[in-house]
Amino acid sequence: MALKVEVVPHELDFLFEAGTSRGVLKNRKVWYVKVLDEDKPEVIGWGEAGPLSGLSIDDVPDFELRLQKAIDNLQGKPFLYGYSNVAKLVAEIPEKLPSVRFGMETALLDLLHGGQKKIFENDFFANGQPIQINGLVWMGDKDLMMSRLEEKIEQGFRCIKVKIGAIDFESEMKLLQAARSRFSAKELELRVDANGAFEPNEAINVLERLKELEVHSIEQPIKAGEVLKMRSLCATTPVPIALDEELIGYTTYAEKYWLIKVIQPQYIILKPSLVGGFAASKEWIEVADEFGVGWWITSALESNIGLNAISQFASSLNVTLPQGLGTGGLYQNNIASPLTISGDKLFYDNSQKWGQVIK
Repeated sequence: MALKVEVVPHELDFLFEAGTSRGVLKNRKVWYVKVLDEDKPEVIGWGEAGPLSGLSIDDVPDFELRLQKAIDNLQGKPFLYGYSNVAKLVAEIPEKLPSVRFGMETALLDLLHGGQKKIFENDFFANGQPIQINGLVWMGDKDLMMSRLEEKIEQGFRCIKVKIGAIDFESEMKLLQAARSRFSAKELELRVDANGAFEPNEAINVLERLKELEVHSIEQPIKAGEVLKMRSLCATTPVPIALDEELIGYTTYAEKYWLIKVIQPQYIILKPSLVGGFAASKEWIEVADEFGVGWWITSALESNIGLNAISQFASSLNVTLPQGLGTGGLYQNNIASPLTISGDKLFYDNSQKWGQVIK
């Protein structure tokens, strides 16, 4: 019943240059977490760890060293088959390594369910129940963004998130206006993600302009950490505000409760690999529900190993809003999986097999 753990590094290559207000992404390094019970070595659980550059609190120069230390600490620990044991083992990983907690929690839950890539009890995995997702338009020049927007609409997406804040705002407004002129708010839900691109003194003007287009919500209009300014914005905004990067680094229940109580946002966005895994995400949801704050779940550029886990987590919570889970097609060298997008729905197609994590 002793646990054996190892990590396998892998570099993911983007199919295109993915633009955000923090720069252009071309590749991303992740570490696959492999766990097994030495009494049943044929059953393997897989997870995925990997900090997002410039965003995760575990994006540090010695991350790989810290990862290995956390893994070594769990070697040989008894693996008792139950959720409480999974939680106990995950809690031994430092809170300042949220992506490692996410990866280990995923791997242990996979092992707990027999190493079949089943992470939770959920209809997405068991019964092929689809999850509605939003389309994503990455930053680029105006013409490129327009062609990507049109492509998403043609693919059948009825909720589209557009990243803004990289090119001039007037060009971005013209892009959104073009979309809204063709489709009403009932026909097409527009979300925008600023990644903290706007200064507090200009944000209210941006929000007023977005209101004209009946934008559903804006993610992180100003940089994270300016809590009182964000609180003021949320109290007066004409467009619902969703906290995203703002949640990063708050690890205890008391800290999460304080942040939501102070800012009173309209929504929060949960990225399990950035906030420390699924148990940590559930704490955020509990706090949000208490304050009447809406929420949805988004992947954070994981490969299909992480995306599968996050999708099953969303399904287990019976989500109704479109979720941000459409990132499986970003990479040239993703692991083959049953995750399939048709229109604006994500499916787990059991007729498709998983590729090998290690070749």
